Amino acid sequence: MDMPRSRRLLLFGLLWATLAGAACAPVFSDFQSAKLVGRDRVEVTPSASTVSFSGVESGHVQDEYGLQLATGVLDGLDLRAGYVRAAGVNGVGFGPKIALVKDRVALALPVGFAFGEDVEISRTWTAHPTLLFTQPVTRRLEVNASAKALIPLTEDWGGSLVAFNVGLGIGDLRRWAIRPEIGLLFDPGDSGHYTQFGLGFTVFAGKRKPVSP
Repeated sequence: MDMPRSRRLLLFGLLWATLAGAACAPVFSDFQSAKLVGRDRVEVTPSASTVSFSGVESGHVQDEYGLQLATGVLDGLDLRAGYVRAAGVNGVGFGPKIALVKDRVALALPVGFAFGEDVEISRTWTAHPTLLFTQPVTRRLEVNASAKALIPLTEDWGGSLVAFNVGLGIGDLRRWAIRPEIGLLFDPGDSGHYTQFGLGFTVFAGKRKPVSP
């Protein structure tokens, strides 16, 4: 028997995301900037989001609760991992984040899977390659944006999805940041779109490298 499309999309999206769906929406939020954590430092970001659908049938879809962890392992390279829970299903994701333009452009390459009751883990693996952009405004304010593809790694899920997010980083940005974010998710082969709005809070730990003159 074929899996219902709503359940298929939920499992397809429950990773990280970038980390991180419910009754029928993949998770596509980011809650991060293009900046890397830095070697020997740690970043922790809990988050909460609400997702709605706009189309022939519109309305609230799900609430999502996630946690991301990151650490710098080399100059220009972080490793990130995350967990999300939505609609009784869990998602785990992990992968590298690579600096392309220091503090302005980065590439994240998370992969992950979903697990929970009636979930066959081996059929849920997906990748979320994501370009991240950051534009500083002041020492305590930055604008962040991302563009990503949600790509199935098995033959069960059909085509890929695309998503875009825009958010802010507000605070002492080397120590902590409040991260409001809004995003859109599209299925190129279908009408309508998902909208997510959420809030993350990032805390950094570890000794910062001295800034070069």
